[in-house]
Amino acid sequence: MFTGIIETLGEVTAIERDHTNIHFTVQSVITNELKIDQSVAHNGCCLTVVAIEADQYVVTAIQETLDKTNLGAWTVGTKVNLERCMQLGARLDGHIVQGHVDTTAECVSIEDQDGSWKYTFRYLTGQPTVEKGSITVNGVSLTVVDSEEGLFSVCIIPYTHEHTNFHTLKPGSIVNLEFDIIGKYVARLMQQRKD
Repeated sequence: MFTGIIETLGEVTAIERDHTNIHFTVQSVITNELKIDQSVAHNGCCLTVVAIEADQYVVTAIQETLDKTNLGAWTVGTKVNLERCMQLGARLDGHIVQGHVDTTAECVSIEDQDGSWKYTFRYLTGQPTVEKGSITVNGVSLTVVDSEEGLFSVCIIPYTHEHTNFHTLKPGSIVNLEFDIIGKYVARLMQQRKD
């Protein structure tokens, strides 16, 4: 479980294909605090640390993960949002995030609002968003500002813009989405009632 509060950025330094899997080597300032078999969210996608050497570590993505996330588009030099799993008893600053990406979305616009930025994203799944509800974009816990079917926007403060990979996004960029877990259960129950 995660909170959607990004700890630091990592950088992809090597990519190795192994049948349908991809091994990503990531350089990070938190590497010395990691251990083998630990879960770390990468752009909101929970991956297991399988090797550590100096300030770099390796995680493996299987085909299912590559199909549902933006990881397949990573290249050497890609900046990745990193968060270690939440600690029991600590404050939950963001919202409950599982690290299970539901789908990807395309950034369709970025509006400079003179001190903040408004990002609008389009996605294809039928999962709804709710104004003032929670959404996770590339692992970042955010509040939905505008919500339409298949479209939503979020506003980013300067700290988030600088300390996450939001500053690297542009129209056309693909991001990972994890919808609010409570909202997903409510939507599923409503669908079952219709069926």
